[in-house]
Amino acid sequence: MKAAWYEKQGLAREVLVVGEMPDPTPAPGEVRIRIAASGINPGDIRKRQDDFGYGMPYPRVIPHSDGAGHVDQLGAGVPSEWMGRTVWCYGAQSYRPFGTAAEFTVMPVDHVAPLPERAPMEQGACLGIPGITGHRAVHVGGSVNGRTVLIQGAAGSVGVCAVQLAHRAGARVIGTVRSSPDEATAKNAGADDVLVGEKDLTSRVRALAPDGIDHIVEVAFAANIEADIELLKQGGSIASYATDNATPKIPFWQMVFKNIRVFLLGSDDFPEEAKLQAARGLNAALEAGWAGFEIGERISLAEIARAHELVEHPARRGRVVLVL
Repeated sequence: MKAAWYEKQGLAREVLVVGEMPDPTPAPGEVRIRIAASGINPGDIRKRQDDFGYGMPYPRVIPHSDGAGHVDQLGAGVPSEWMGRTVWCYGAQSYRPFGTAAEFTVMPVDHVAPLPERAPMEQGACLGIPGITGHRAVHVGGSVNGRTVLIQGAAGSVGVCAVQLAHRAGARVIGTVRSSPDEATAKNAGADDVLVGEKDLTSRVRALAPDGIDHIVEVAFAANIEADIELLKQGGSIASYATDNATPKIPFWQMVFKNIRVFLLGSDDFPEEAKLQAARGLNAALEAGWAGFEIGERISLAEIARAHELVEHPARRGRVVLVL
């Protein structure tokens, strides 16, 4: 099969290789997927660049955790009804060397979900990490039904999923975005109100929710923590999956006096049941008519280095997807 891989970390054009590898065979409890589309997430870039300083976890890494395609082989113990299914998968390169940037990948069947009929492969390829993170970020603090949820970065990949899932869960959703073109993205995902830009953000949120915010989904923990604490109700919660500063300071006593709960979310290590619930919730949203992500770039496997560079330095709005 054709595949892309790296055996050392660094710049995309310096370390990514495209070549031939033996076709994989599924082990017991696994399925083999003929990949049609492979999603690229910021985490894939960070692993390849060694941003976290962990080094090479395996001698050779086929990148990308998310993908979509057709099941074409079953490992021992996998029910026969999986054969031939159109599916999406997640966690392919989480604690594993074998991601989705290849013609085939093998996956534990519990990390595979049927792709709804109306959903294109490209959407399925983008669901995994952002969708599961968005679901966890919305639901980790308890039910949001009838509550007011603020989603910072509501036009990003995780933010869009969080908006849609909070909306479906019965929340009133307020989203924040950086620029006017992002406003429609958040609105289309289900936000009730969208605030553009950072100027006077706290006062504008207060005008929409004078009684305060129940729960915040946060993309820039360090930059926004003081404003978030000011906006939260007594006993409110924050679920953060990213930060602009790796060593943020926090307003400890203000958080104590409000009894604020903080959830820090690393998608690779979510409980398995949370991942399964997220997969079901995302499929339900697609089946109900959610359009999913805007696809900005469709790149061939042979040009994976360019695809990674477009994730690092976007040329247009939307997700970057490898199409095999």
